[in-house]
Amino acid sequence: MLNETTTSPMSGAWLVKTEPGEYSYADLARDGTAEWDGVTSAPAQRHLRAMRIGDACVIYHSGQERAAVGLARVARAPYPDPTDPSGKRVWVDLRAERPLARAVSLARLKAEPVFAGSPLVRMTRLSVLPLEPEQLATIVRLAAV
Repeated sequence: MLNETTTSPMSGAWLVKTEPGEYSYADLARDGTAEWDGVTSAPAQRHLRAMRIGDACVIYHSGQERAAVGLARVARAPYPDPTDPSGKRVWVDLRAERPLARAVSLARLKAEPVFAGSPLVRMTRLSVLPLEPEQLATIVRLAAV
């Protein structure tokens, strides 16, 4: 399970956004493992390419909800997007780990100093972004209180 000490300097942590009406954390939990597809922006694709098996992921519901809602792990490293005729895009597979005990809203995250320079608050449309170990720990802590 993920906790504040799970992420080591050798592993990465990511926040991945999804529109809950299209594919929610509950859908990932039901499916167990799923390909993380539909990511087309160049910056988000760069982050997908940097993911490694075992990396921690925070699943974030965008749209009306705007909150971190669950934890997952990268189950399969980046591989070619079979729907991309150009061969430039990649997918990763994510495995559900557990829902957060409490959703952590974007407003709550913005109030945390550790997120001041984060792409989460600076580049709000970015669908995949890196998390520092302290940011992951903060999300897990806020979800528990």
